[in-house]
Amino acid sequence: MLLFTPGPTPVLETVRQAMATTTLHHRTPEFEAIFGQAREHLMKLLGMDECVMLASSGTGAMQACMINLCQTKALTINSGKFGERFGKIADAINIPKVELKYEWDTPVSIADVENAIAANPEIDAVCIQICESAGGLRHPVEAIAARVKEINSNIMVIADGITAVGVEHIDVTNIDALITGSQKALMLPPGLAMIGLSSNAVTKIGSGKDYYFNLAIEIKNQQKNTTAWTAATTLIQGLNAMFDEIEKDGGVEKLYTDTVKRAKATQESLKALGLDIYPTVSALAMSTVIDDDAEAIRKLLKNSYGVNIAGGQDHLKGKIFRINQMGLIPVYESAWVVNAVELALDNMGRRTFDGTASRVFNEVYYKG
Repeated sequence: MLLFTPGPTPVLETVRQAMATTTLHHRTPEFEAIFGQAREHLMKLLGMDECVMLASSGTGAMQACMINLCQTKALTINSGKFGERFGKIADAINIPKVELKYEWDTPVSIADVENAIAANPEIDAVCIQICESAGGLRHPVEAIAARVKEINSNIMVIADGITAVGVEHIDVTNIDALITGSQKALMLPPGLAMIGLSSNAVTKIGSGKDYYFNLAIEIKNQQKNTTAWTAATTLIQGLNAMFDEIEKDGGVEKLYTDTVKRAKATQESLKALGLDIYPTVSALAMSTVIDDDAEAIRKLLKNSYGVNIAGGQDHLKGKIFRINQMGLIPVYESAWVVNAVELALDNMGRRTFDGTASRVFNEVYYKG
């Protein structure tokens, strides 16, 4: 079965083997060396002034950033389940918030952000997804962040890059916290969250807040290649192995290039089959199709063609399907996925199979 959900993504055999080695105690020089290597890799990938790793899901990192970087009021951008989650975290930890809400296919507008900040001068943090994976939407985060800093350089920009880090180059010039998780482009099991931080964010964190999610305590410890609490030792060993695989494949820039090619080839193939792309601005992490037969297509792909893709949630349940493009994916697997979609449409009597998907995919990927 090919796993093509936008998280969790498949785990490479070499990475599984690295995680299957003897378990190390996290308070030893041996593990500190492994942790230091992972930290060095992450600093390069995230391009930030500081970084921390947390034994949690990405949601834990979202909460940690809000606790430590928002003191008066948050502006949250809601174009899906994960933007909605920022708002729910704010409510749960009693942070006042202003929420800008959009359809799940619609990116936030800069004008709306400007107006919200003007009407609420106490806003000191903007929380936004780079890729809102509920619908495969790409927000204009870099432009939003730049405008926010023009308005008030003290406002923290917290960017959820869980389905963007390792997918594309992200301009972090005006971003203060960049969040990611292990089970996406880094192709690890769930359970490890990572945060890149600007020097301004580190200053604002100060002595930190909370207990488990106190980022000041984590920064102090992780600068010494250890953690405040028990580290996700196995996942960090796997993280180093994954970075080795990326390097063997040509490095991060090649990963970005290949992801763009796969994303464009997949999307053009789906459009050539007469399918409609859901978001008005698509993220590179996944291709999202809106279709009345979305659930039937998913079932055919899984049961007849060995491909597991994701559906929709809430009001989009049964109405969309999402195909992953994150990670080190062999191009022939992506080609088979769109070919399987065409076969499924033929099975349903919607169009006669003629190899269009494979032809378009290859033309765009190799000649595009």
